[in-house]
Amino acid sequence: MKTWFATGILLLSTGCASVHDNKPPHWTYEGAEGPEHWGELADAYKACATGKNQSPVNLDNQHAVAAKLPPLQLAYGAGGYEELNNGHTIQVNYQPGGSLTLDGHRYGLKQFHFHAPSENQIDGKTYPLEAHLVHADQDNNLAVIAIMFTESAQDNPNLEPFWSQMPTHPDEKTALMPLVDVAKLLPAKRDYYRFSGSLTTPPCSEGVVWLVMKQPVNASKTQIEKFTQIMGHPNNRPIQPVNARPLLK
Repeated sequence: MKTWFATGILLLSTGCASVHDNKPPHWTYEGAEGPEHWGELADAYKACATGKNQSPVNLDNQHAVAAKLPPLQLAYGAGGYEELNNGHTIQVNYQPGGSLTLDGHRYGLKQFHFHAPSENQIDGKTYPLEAHLVHADQDNNLAVIAIMFTESAQDNPNLEPFWSQMPTHPDEKTALMPLVDVAKLLPAKRDYYRFSGSLTTPPCSEGVVWLVMKQPVNASKTQIEKFTQIMGHPNNRPIQPVNARPLLK
């Protein structure tokens, strides 16, 4: 995974997937360059078509394996310093220091971003919005925490510090001050599903640890619509086959 990771942290599950020094092949969420064709656009994207452990998935409680998953050890703090519209998502880049410790192993938080509608499903349910918190360890192995959002009547105040400054055009970015603390987005109850998956955008690299929170949080219809209107299109990859993977709950 080092070859694609070293080209820049923006590629991590967001759609800025630079796999060479030159500009990578263009891809989209629809049409001839949409998800059904990602694997045909470049050799570096072949995993999008041939991979057996791809993301996102439907987390079916009936078939998920009961496991004693340890509590997530999270240490974030205010570190979100920059908000970017990269044409595929809205992403908040994080200063060094925030971390997830899993199985005694530390992953540093690099950025978080959003998909609408959700990419993963729970018992076949698609949510109107999903956040991905992207972490990497010192060897460039990845772990992603996913948070589902349900629509509510009230704004989520923990979105507003950066939602209100959302860049409206691709390649625009905004400096965030004060810094954003992503921990405020997390649900109060932090039970989760766990599975081995991939990036959900080209190059669809596998070996990513996915941790999907069971409890959703809220966002208002206005907040969700603001994101979808700025994106101008759905930015979710279709559900991928689970194949032989265990889905732990």
